[in-house]
Amino acid sequence: MSNSRVWFITGSTSGFGLALVDAVRARGERVVATARHADALADVAGDDVLTLRLDVTRQEQIEPALGAAAERFGRIDVLVNNAGIGFVGALEEMTLSDLRDVMETMFFAPAALTRAVVPRMRAQGSGVIVQMSSMGGQVTAPGYSAYCAAKFALEGLSEAVAAELAPFGIRVLIVEPGSFRTGLLGRSLRAAPELEAYAGTVGATRAYIAREDGSQAGDPAKAAAAIIAAVDAEEPPLRLALGADAVDAIRAKHETLRADLARSEKLARATTFDG
Repeated sequence: MSNSRVWFITGSTSGFGLALVDAVRARGERVVATARHADALADVAGDDVLTLRLDVTRQEQIEPALGAAAERFGRIDVLVNNAGIGFVGALEEMTLSDLRDVMETMFFAPAALTRAVVPRMRAQGSGVIVQMSSMGGQVTAPGYSAYCAAKFALEGLSEAVAAELAPFGIRVLIVEPGSFRTGLLGRSLRAAPELEAYAGTVGATRAYIAREDGSQAGDPAKAAAAIIAAVDAEEPPLRLALGADAVDAIRAKHETLRADLARSEKLARATTFDG
């Protein structure tokens, strides 16, 4: 693999973002590492790593960041939309502002970055866009309505964009991690105020988060290696589930969808005009 490839990674201070920065530069490739607070990236700066301040929800910061990356390294080969937040709360518990904030960070921001980088990738005739989704992009649970809404939307957008960009030599990879030891359930988690009515449903999810934070089975460094392997693959998948929990949960969801479709097929086919 040529060491001329340039990766542009959002949310690079921890978790999957930092693991990817470390893995990519270890291969001799170059990285543009971004975060809302650039001083938090001081430890990764170097000749092969450009660190930039980028709040992905501030659209006016996107084009200058991409321009600085192109000025430093001449091109962008892989965009990784990794920046994100966690959120727990029932729809009734949250405000619409909460929902909009989650959607801004994990749907509209990656959409804006993808839209902005595409002209550059089309001009060079190649590129990969890595969308960091979640098994929550296909599977839901009580309390994750805002989070899953953003990830479901991102996956729908990305699947369509993959078809739009394929003729230009640009690929899309949707990554669906399960439970990994990142800050998603800790410092990056936001929570809606609790209502007693949801103690038996969302309450169980809140308890799971409290137990799971810091003891997740997934290793971000191994996830980074798997993402790079998928980016490098001659016949890459559109979706990459990461972790046994993600594989099992997504497979079970597909089986449920198949059963629902079979159960309702007769009703569905009976809705056409007679004759």
